[in-house]
Amino acid sequence: MVREPDSFQEFVEDQLSALGRVEIRRMFGGAGVYKDGVFFGALHKERLYFKTDEASRAEYLSRGMGPFRPTPKQIIKTYYEVPVEIVEDADALVEWAKRALACREAEQKPRPRKTPAKGKEKPKTRPKAKGSRARGR
Repeated sequence: MVREPDSFQEFVEDQLSALGRVEIRRMFGGAGVYKDGVFFGALHKERLYFKTDEASRAEYLSRGMGPFRPTPKQIIKTYYEVPVEIVEDADALVEWAKRALACREAEQKPRPRKTPAKGKEKPKTRPKAKGSRARGR
């Protein structure tokens, strides 16, 4: 049995069309939103959620939006609900989607290796030769 996409999913796909090819794939009672294989959003119960970071999350919070709650006991604090007025404005939605994608890209960049601060390096020690004590040095 093939399930037809719901009207909200079709609407979101249409609103994001200026972003290029966006795929919406069914998963766990909702759907994931992907661009070039990168998961950056979710559809759940007729609501859209985008990936956030500390900087972008402030905009969601200032508009009273909450985190993604797929179940009453589960909260995913890195995905926040996109305000209805943004979902309805295709140009604004594409800009918010670009920010969500940037959050994912920043998250996937390899982090630089930490190097010890000057003066905090471990002292170099030489291994003791076997039996050096017994030989009387």
